[in-house]
Amino acid sequence: MSTTPPDRCPGALRLHPAADGGLARIRLPGGAITAEQMGTLATISGRLGNGILELTARGNIQVRGLADESAGAVAMLLRDAGLLPSDEHDRARNIIASPLSGLVGGFTDSRPLVAAWDELLRSDAGLAQLPGRFLVAFDDGRGDVAALDADITVMAYDETTAALLLHGEDTRVRLDHADAIAAVHALSRAFLHHADGAWRIRDLPAAAREQLLGDAGLRPDPCPQPVHPSERPQPPIGWFAQDDGDVALGAAVPLGRLSARLAEFLEAIERPLLVTPWRGIVITGLDDWRAEQVVRVLAPLGLVFDAESPWARLSACTGQPGCASSRTDVHADVQRAVAEGSLAGEPGVPEHWAGCDRACGAPRGATVRIAQEDGSYQPR
Repeated sequence: MSTTPPDRCPGALRLHPAADGGLARIRLPGGAITAEQMGTLATISGRLGNGILELTARGNIQVRGLADESAGAVAMLLRDAGLLPSDEHDRARNIIASPLSGLVGGFTDSRPLVAAWDELLRSDAGLAQLPGRFLVAFDDGRGDVAALDADITVMAYDETTAALLLHGEDTRVRLDHADAIAAVHALSRAFLHHADGAWRIRDLPAAAREQLLGDAGLRPDPCPQPVHPSERPQPPIGWFAQDDGDVALGAAVPLGRLSARLAEFLEAIERPLLVTPWRGIVITGLDDWRAEQVVRVLAPLGLVFDAESPWARLSACTGQPGCASSRTDVHADVQRAVAEGSLAGEPGVPEHWAGCDRACGAPRGATVRIAQEDGSYQPR
């Protein structure tokens, strides 16, 4: 019998009781969100929450500071905006994808795979039982999200074929892109058969993990071509010339905190948006003139378009006052360190600051600094 604690991962309907009020997590498959939907979240945060939208390491958005009695109003607004297409599958729609896929480079466009998996997931009532932490990734071959330790990763390694990874490790299974969704479906069902309370594939006993491929009807290739996830994926920050001639702007959002006012400015641009797994924003489909205006207006408001900025490599847990477990106001400490130029890490190396030993939200491969009782931070 599993000894894993019950899954309490928040959703849009199941608010998490944080120290600063209720927290709603809105899943965005592939990080995609329309300008109008961003405006809806700005409205919810500004009228019902604390005025801040939090971007997560899975390309989702959280609204904080919600009163218990606001849950019904939040759900109604999300449904009307198309952000809650299935109440039953709310917490199961954990899907990330290469943010620039279909826009700049890559072997294939992962966006149709994201849409197909989200549709199939919501059509299968049994998959509503997937834990809130179970994660599926679609990497277009550049190796960025393949490095993020998803439970199931489909990673393109040419225009027609993909590699299958489980909990970040190559299974040696190779399949056509057209067969990828069926394979993800079969593996998700196999995981649920073995889960016994486990949240993720890596939490399964070794024997159960070894059975997943066979249960899903998948066989490893005896001599597969190797795949190469990035050891240190670079967040898309800066100016990107799209393959269709338009411009995409990638921005870091300091500590993943987006004010409702700034979200309203993003809505006003009226272009498709992407929330990245590095807690950033990509604004797509701009012409050169509009892209220049966006940078001119939004940089002073807090978006960071410079990949060399310290904010491009920094993340942090919620800290005080939002988390009762934190020893300090982590965000204030990070902001002070950036202002004073006293960051100790190497330029370009991701760094995560945390208020307690749990180090919630720490990205894979980052240097983690833990707050101590004396106010100092020590690397873990």
